[in-house]
Amino acid sequence: MVFKSGAASRRSVGPAIVLTWLSSSFSQPSTMPALRWSPRGLTSVVRSSLARYVVSPLHRSNGTTVASKLLLPQRQFLTSGFVEVDISRKIEEEDLPLYKAENYYPASIGQVLESRYQIVSKLGYGTSSTVWLCRDLLENDYFTLKVCNKGHKPTHELAISDLLRNSKEHAGKKTIRLVLDSFEVSGPSGTHTCLVYQPCGMSFTEFQHLLPDNKLPKELVQRGIQLILISLAFLHDNGVIHTDISTNNILQGIQDPSVLRQIEEDEVARPIARKVLSDRTIYYSRPMPNSAGLLVLSDFGEARIDKGSNRGDIMPGIYRAPEVILDMEWDCKVDVWSIGTMIWDMVEGGHLFFAKKDRILNDEQQLAELVSLMGPPPPEFLQRSEKCRQFWDDQGTWKGSIPIPEQSFEMRARQFFNEDKELFMAFLRRIFCWLPEERPTAEELAYDDFLMQPLLAARLAGYDSTSCAYRVGWTKPG
Repeated sequence: MVFKSGAASRRSVGPAIVLTWLSSSFSQPSTMPALRWSPRGLTSVVRSSLARYVVSPLHRSNGTTVASKLLLPQRQFLTSGFVEVDISRKIEEEDLPLYKAENYYPASIGQVLESRYQIVSKLGYGTSSTVWLCRDLLENDYFTLKVCNKGHKPTHELAISDLLRNSKEHAGKKTIRLVLDSFEVSGPSGTHTCLVYQPCGMSFTEFQHLLPDNKLPKELVQRGIQLILISLAFLHDNGVIHTDISTNNILQGIQDPSVLRQIEEDEVARPIARKVLSDRTIYYSRPMPNSAGLLVLSDFGEARIDKGSNRGDIMPGIYRAPEVILDMEWDCKVDVWSIGTMIWDMVEGGHLFFAKKDRILNDEQQLAELVSLMGPPPPEFLQRSEKCRQFWDDQGTWKGSIPIPEQSFEMRARQFFNEDKELFMAFLRRIFCWLPEERPTAEELAYDDFLMQPLLAARLAGYDSTSCAYRVGWTKPG
């Protein structure tokens, strides 16, 4: 059954009920392996699962770090009994196109950094860092540690984290992952910055790959997008634009810390395979487990402070908003555009835009696809950049060499039908507008009829917003 909320119904629900619904909905019975359900409100869930990640400072004297209380004993990890990879075989970060060993810090499992963080497992790697699970010997808690490459200075992310950490309270503040601590370590080739974060589960991209056809069920999409929009509303209220919203940066929260202890115990008992070289050991990464906590918005490495007049290249290629493609000024509405491209990925299991010619990102191809789905841009939009003259004439007629594809949202959307499809199409059309000012804010979009559909259905079915309890069971998706 589909429920259209309308403005009056949305106002009657209110933000408190929406937030209570979202937190409880991420712990309720479902056939999806990632999410369990419990009748706990947003505040209690967030504070119990996120606020515990507070890094206590260490006393410093003459450049030496001394713990303010006794440290826990270090764990001993096996130095033999693991599978040793042939040194001629490239693994992990070595497979990256621009990999240079001297840029990476040679971290090792069992090593203690900053006199407190003992590395217990490798979690991943990228072009500019490696990521590790560590146990804090001071607080006996687990954290994620990112060790940046030599020369990579995350000053921007640190500044964003400081700004948001010191901001006023907001529901979205509890569902973003900020830097909790930072320090530097000296490696054989230079200095490396280390960033400490709360640990999180797998990304939504990884979770999506576990599902049939890479498609997420409708209610999980609705609740997840609504929660991320509340996170974005917090960012935008504080003048921060994320610029890199995608399923790669949406992480599962961890409700039960025992899953982190299990990773450590597995490494102690069954050490991961690795390649042992003369100057370093390259470990395979252990996947993070499926988890049941609230979703967390992460990765502020590309975030920007909103200056009111922003320019420059941002956003991943095929996800770029039209104002970015055409070198116009942009604002926080680029994040709203990203919500549209991301929800399409989540629902349809593939990208909305191809945006490539001969396998290379192509602006003209992407703009032609935009015209096919959104219609021609209004004259006001075309006047904002000289680059528009390359693709449209003075009357706004397309003059590009690439023909406009014959397609529409209705033709492309395959997962929803009848009233569900009608609501989904209306949701997309609110987002995909040429003029950024015509797109809703993140907060306004959080109350869209499509996203409110399961909440209003639950209210009619017996959801009690005051006790955050459900009086009816939930059926399997689909």
